Amino acid sequence: MQVRPATSDDVSLIFTFIQKKSEFDRNLGAFTGELKVSEDKIRKTLFGKIPFSYVLFAEDLEKELGFALYCFRYSSFAGQPSIWLDDLYIDKPMRSQGAGSALMNYLATIAQKNNCTHLAWNADARNTRGVSFYHSLGAKIIKQEENRCFFQWIPKIKV
Repeated sequence: MQVRPATSDDVSLIFTFIQKKSEFDRNLGAFTGELKVSEDKIRKTLFGKIPFSYVLFAEDLEKELGFALYCFRYSSFAGQPSIWLDDLYIDKPMRSQGAGSALMNYLATIAQKNNCTHLAWNADARNTRGVSFYHSLGAKIIKQEENRCFFQWIPKIKV
């Protein structure tokens, strides 16, 4: 299992993973809207002059197993960045085999290298497997609004 940053050659793969993630959320009842993303939008916003977010892939020797889409936020009060994890998705047959942990550990390393205060994201409470996984990392729910859990994680990096 390895993790790699996406390149502009991965636009269609990113699009496919976003579609899978939206379907997962739709089946959970966490997403009822219309998916408005396109390969062209991904190319312009992730690989344009100013990348607005970044993508990581977990992969084995054969194929990509999952992805994480994240961006940096900046706190003027702390004078430091943090990472916002927008999407984490692992293909169903590959769940609980280390891909999610590999992606989160890679993000923790990015956070450390960029002097980030923490990582944050939200997840639907009905995704009990995902919520359990986040707790196993040491992430804490800092707020909950109905089914939406807001997580914060200050990872302990092994140097």
